[in-house]
Amino acid sequence: MTISRLAALGRDEPPLLELARRLLAVAESGLASMLLPGGETFAFTMAGRRAADGSWTLERRGTSIRYAAITVLGARFLPEDRQRAVLGGRTAEEFAGLLVESMPAVTNLGDAALISWAAAETAHPKLSDALAQVDLLDEEGRPQYTVEAAWVLSALAAARGTVDVERRFTAARDRLLRARVGDSPLFPHATGPGLVPRYRAHVSCFADQTYPIQALALAHAGGDGDPEALAASEACAARICELQGDGGQWWWHYDARTGGVVEGYPVYSVHQHAMAPTALFDLADAGGTDYGAAIRKGLRWMTEVPELAARPGTREPLILDELGATWRKVYRGDPKKAVRAARGLGTRLTPNLRLKSLDRVYRPDSVDRECRPYEFGWMLHAWQGGRI
Repeated sequence: MTISRLAALGRDEPPLLELARRLLAVAESGLASMLLPGGETFAFTMAGRRAADGSWTLERRGTSIRYAAITVLGARFLPEDRQRAVLGGRTAEEFAGLLVESMPAVTNLGDAALISWAAAETAHPKLSDALAQVDLLDEEGRPQYTVEAAWVLSALAAARGTVDVERRFTAARDRLLRARVGDSPLFPHATGPGLVPRYRAHVSCFADQTYPIQALALAHAGGDGDPEALAASEACAARICELQGDGGQWWWHYDARTGGVVEGYPVYSVHQHAMAPTALFDLADAGGTDYGAAIRKGLRWMTEVPELAARPGTREPLILDELGATWRKVYRGDPKKAVRAARGLGTRLTPNLRLKSLDRVYRPDSVDRECRPYEFGWMLHAWQGGRI
């Protein structure tokens, strides 16, 4: 017997079910406003602007085909009428078709992989054409950013039942597994040298962990089983859960060599309500460990936000129901990201160096007041998709 992710949340911690439903309502209303006029792509971000009376409005800025593809991956789990409400009158399958038609002009591997993934999940008849563009951009033997390499593997895993991708799938899977450094369970920022300056090549981010967790879990689940891929996904998930903050924080920068934290901040809302859940849920669906307790702990951060609770003055909420937004992150506000730079360089020379005085000087009590479509796309994917 299977149970939906939301139902499981209500069973394990009933108060969080109300929070998740609230966030999902914010996501659907927010995505509708993030769609650009013409209804063919999404804004890159919605930036908060404060009025004279202290209220907030949102301003669309830029465009992003990448975020549009992620939105499709999440919106496909909604009933058709709600897909159309989010996607400007189109279903997820129809919107994926728009993205596939744009593929000849796509020059970024990550964008092409996400569009192909969306095409595979919506059974688009031109999936082979989309994957051909991925092949064109993914030069054999060339290092890639880990996040984009993981998206390639996820796209190929989704396509396996429709298109013959076994050779490409094996290469993508092996590339991701080989990227790890020594015995560390964590993934680096790139799958090989040359893309990241040497002084910070050891530093990887939270996304460099969650997308490989997800991709390797999908690789195991989508064929005859792949114990090595599942074990790598499991080991990475176990480590980031072990490192999770006392307040549920999913930390931002890690040392890929040692498996430790380099710098925790910013803490991103999308990590708490969407990216960690979707990766860990997909791992559980593939037969891995149930990390539901860590998912719930991270979700609670969205309303508890201990960093802001400790700040003098009025506490600022991160969920803005009336705007259809969640503020993007809580960060230190240090000039030119000084703490991140100092800890990145320091841990290059002395692994696990903390420089604790920086925590006292630059406290993480600033809020980045913007919201991006992919945050809600992954939220829909996390909570509306799958069965556990």
